[in-house]
Amino acid sequence: YPTTTMLHLRIARACFRRYANAAASRHISTTKLFINGEFVESEAKNWIDVYNPATQEIVTRVPEATQAEMQAAVDAASAASEAWRNTSVVVRQRVFLRLQQLIRDNEMALAESITLENGKTLADAKGDVFRGLEVVESAANVAPHMMGETIEGLADSVDTYSIRQPLGVVAGICPFNFPAMIPLWMFPIAVATGNTMVLKPSEKTPGATMLLAQLAKEAGLPDGVLNIIHGSVDCVNFICDAPEIKAISFVGGNAAGEHIHHRGTKNGKRVQSNMGAKNHGTVMPDADKDFVLNSLTGASFGAAGQRCMALSTAIFVGDAQEWIAEMKPRAEALTVGAGKDEGVDVGPLISKESKARVESLISSAEKEGAEILLDGRGIEVDGYPEGNFVGPTIIDNVTPDMTCYKEEIFGPVLLCMRADSMEEAIEITNANPYGNGCAVFTQSGAASRKFVSEIDAGQVGVNLPIPVPLPMFSFTGSRGSFMGSNNFYGKSGVQFYTQIKTVTSSWKVDQASGSASTTMPILK
Repeated sequence: YPTTTMLHLRIARACFRRYANAAASRHISTTKLFINGEFVESEAKNWIDVYNPATQEIVTRVPEATQAEMQAAVDAASAASEAWRNTSVVVRQRVFLRLQQLIRDNEMALAESITLENGKTLADAKGDVFRGLEVVESAANVAPHMMGETIEGLADSVDTYSIRQPLGVVAGICPFNFPAMIPLWMFPIAVATGNTMVLKPSEKTPGATMLLAQLAKEAGLPDGVLNIIHGSVDCVNFICDAPEIKAISFVGGNAAGEHIHHRGTKNGKRVQSNMGAKNHGTVMPDADKDFVLNSLTGASFGAAGQRCMALSTAIFVGDAQEWIAEMKPRAEALTVGAGKDEGVDVGPLISKESKARVESLISSAEKEGAEILLDGRGIEVDGYPEGNFVGPTIIDNVTPDMTCYKEEIFGPVLLCMRADSMEEAIEITNANPYGNGCAVFTQSGAASRKFVSEIDAGQVGVNLPIPVPLPMFSFTGSRGSFMGSNNFYGKSGVQFYTQIKTVTSSWKVDQASGSASTTMPILK
């Protein structure tokens, strides 16, 4: 594939350069649908502008796919389903073995697309691609998770065994903040386990998903196995209602996630809904101070705070409260700017609406009695007067009753709270309705063990600020951060996209004839 891949890479880069210059040339490209292996121009009447968040230039326009187009995608997935489910899992795995190499070869094209549409730095965009790539690698070895169980001789010549089978047509609905990673959480596991998929990327950041679709086709994925539709509310509701779709994967905010879970399950579908978060870091006074402060700086301000696992709240215990003031110079040293520029640490927020919301929450903290140690409102970035920039912000003396604490900020804002003991820090964290992740910083094994045992969050980092599990495990958000029965990727992800069939068989050498019996069968 080297020659084909490098050609594709050049085409992709040229395409994204064209998008970047679209406003100047007055020609705005449209994002295509991907149905039955073909990129299709939509006949939609309504289109959504995709903006470069650093410049407000229109990058592309995304269609609000018509009902007929969305149904065509589902029909294509349905038509491809039987042949794909009957394709050997070994053959299915090989597609993802090829895909992971193609993703590596096209890492820069994917990262440039992400930076253009999402705004995150190129280095962070490459991380976005790589964390998704890890799930592709696991999909290339999905067979062990597909194995059933067997017990022979449960009775005279009676054996029982279970097999794991795909559901059929499934769907994924993706957020804007990880344009490559989240689609790669979804379709590789879904497809490797024998399902076909209809995927809806965020209408704000569709580019990476479209490039991934082209790479998947190049890797040998048959037509109809992966289909991509675009839109907003109507598209989401179509996915929730379409009877052919058996399961929905969603990552995004709570309002949308709760709606999708309710509507999808009401229609008899499986739904896994990863939603909002308020991740707490507990800082014990015996922790390594420099390591803690550097960790908090990166985990709270990286990706402009637009991560569901951003460490947005730090609880300083006891004497560690003296370190809060030392956070300020580290945050001030970060460079705010366009993600494509060298040396930038914090890019723009996704939209003007997001910027206004984040600045409003900072203002609410000030009005409600918190102390603004570092204020990122009104920051100006040379050369980008229209960018959606908010600088790193540190708010001290935050209490649980404040608006900034009760709501997910999703911006480069660190809330600092104070506690007299670890027990109090655990109590604060557990009282928050979210349960995506948390962290503790300490050099005490006993303190760490107590924290891990008593904290009520799905993912816990010990001296690790963003504990996102690798795909041999699963992403295990809990409480208000997750709705559903099975989590993303890993063994749990395979279980979500498959169902168990249990077979009990009797093969006797001599099948003795006898009279019919109406009593409950008992195996002996």
